[in-house]
Amino acid sequence: MMQSLKYWFAEHPSIVNFRWSHTQSFGSTWSFLFAAIAVYIVAVITLHSFLSLILSKSRRIPLGPIPAIHSLCVSLISAVIFVGILYSAAAEIRDTRWFWRRTKTISTPFQWFLCFPLGTRPSGRVFFWSYVFYLSRFLHLFRTFFTILRHRKLTFFHLFNQSILLWMSFLWLEFSQSFQVLAILLATLLYSVVYGYRFWTAIGLPSACFPFVVNCQVVLLACNLISHFGVLFLHFLKGGCNGMGAWGFNSVLNGVILILFLNFYVKMHLRKKNVEDIDGNSNSSSSSSSSSSSAHGCSRSDIKFD
Repeated sequence: MMQSLKYWFAEHPSIVNFRWSHTQSFGSTWSFLFAAIAVYIVAVITLHSFLSLILSKSRRIPLGPIPAIHSLCVSLISAVIFVGILYSAAAEIRDTRWFWRRTKTISTPFQWFLCFPLGTRPSGRVFFWSYVFYLSRFLHLFRTFFTILRHRKLTFFHLFNQSILLWMSFLWLEFSQSFQVLAILLATLLYSVVYGYRFWTAIGLPSACFPFVVNCQVVLLACNLISHFGVLFLHFLKGGCNGMGAWGFNSVLNGVILILFLNFYVKMHLRKKNVEDIDGNSNSSSSSSSSSSSAHGCSRSDIKFD
């Protein structure tokens, strides 16, 4: 069983012989990236504006099981990518140790996760799964349309975050950027859990007693922040990591996302605190809140991050 998994996730010829190419890989050109992001932004803004004109803000469009199916698909695909890049990373570490000794840039597997040796090209096992991760980012974009159709809500942070994550996953491949293996492992692990949780709640099962999705996002951002310092440390200590130009650009974008997220996180807690103060000052609201809480569990405190 394990040998079969290793073959299909790390040793299949299509995986081993993969090469990021502008002529052979779908969606690998700059023109495609710019066009895809532009179409996404225009389509989202157009849909939001159109629905705002013809429907009241409280009117929701029923989507049936589509969001649940989408969440399940993203969760499963993320789990597959996580397992695939984990097996592939182990195989690449086994096969490229000789290259480490020649370049003298890294000496341990953990350092390789943070810092690719200079001269690394976007080919082979881990870049195949990085390419799959890049393509999977397009599936994430559909959630924006679900949010607009169901809640008539569109925020700059959500639009910016989705566009930038697509951009960053492209840069990982285009410049063989260091740190991408660890970043994909962390991201796909988070997505498999978060979208699995969204599927869980979408089919009517009880939600957590705390903002589960937001807290998962905080953990991911914290891990990414710590890892970025590790990449910078190895770059200067070991004489250079591959793709540091793209890494610097992505670090700036990650910093912007972090600032926007912290702003969202603070506003969320302030809103929650105001709701609690109102409930505490109103006896009637308190009694209805307790009855609602006993009937629906902890759904009120499950403020979701989209």
